[in-house]
Amino acid sequence: MSQRVARAQEVAREVLGETIQNLKDPRVGFATVTGVRMTTDLRQARVLVSVLGTPEEEERTMAGLRSAAPYIRSELGRQVRLKYLPELTFELDRRAQTAERVESLLREIHLEER
Repeated sequence: MSQRVARAQEVAREVLGETIQNLKDPRVGFATVTGVRMTTDLRQARVLVSVLGTPEEEERTMAGLRSAAPYIRSELGRQVRLKYLPELTFELDRRAQTAERVESLLREIHLEER
């Protein structure tokens, strides 16, 4: 990955995270942008989002984000100078839940060995 893409991803992550925190949509719960993966031409961006809550709250939040994508994209364009404004695709990032589950299983195994 080029330095230009890495820099654009990091700046986009910061701006998108702030923008999402300030959304007024009641469907959007506690969401954190955990990463942004852009194509090398910067025309497409996968926005990884971690959502705190039940599966229903996760789905409502993702629906709210998809609905607000044009506004979020325009905010990104307003705050960041890019030749092309990337199309945004929101994806649920479950790495935190997976890590928590693995840790829980390891604790159980450790307790059983005693």
